[in-house]
Amino acid sequence: MNNGPQSEWYQNLNQAPWTPPGWVFGVAWSTIMVCFSIYMAYLYNLVPRKKLSILFTIQFVLNVIWNYIFFNQHLITVGLISIIMLTIIIAIFLFNYYNDLEAKSILILPYFVWLCIATSLNAYILIYN
Repeated sequence: MNNGPQSEWYQNLNQAPWTPPGWVFGVAWSTIMVCFSIYMAYLYNLVPRKKLSILFTIQFVLNVIWNYIFFNQHLITVGLISIIMLTIIIAIFLFNYYNDLEAKSILILPYFVWLCIATSLNAYILIYN
């Protein structure tokens, strides 16, 4: 991210009033990735691996590329498109595999909720900058 969240560019943006403090991002992503890893481990043995691998790879690429697009390239609109696509992929995991995992689906809920928040933060920056 090239120190993106602490960069002068990002700090000078008009950010949403609900933007959490910086430390929340680290805690949130650590929690999300632990929960998502457990979720994927359960799902791995229940559904066709080829489809699961494709969805996981798309999720991974979109997750990583958003940081580069937004923080390094300052492409706010492209970043918003990327994070919306990522949110859709995580929604596909959540809703398409709910019947397979049932209560264990709660493990992907933090990822989905965080992406909804992050999408709103990205959209706010696009609209108000």
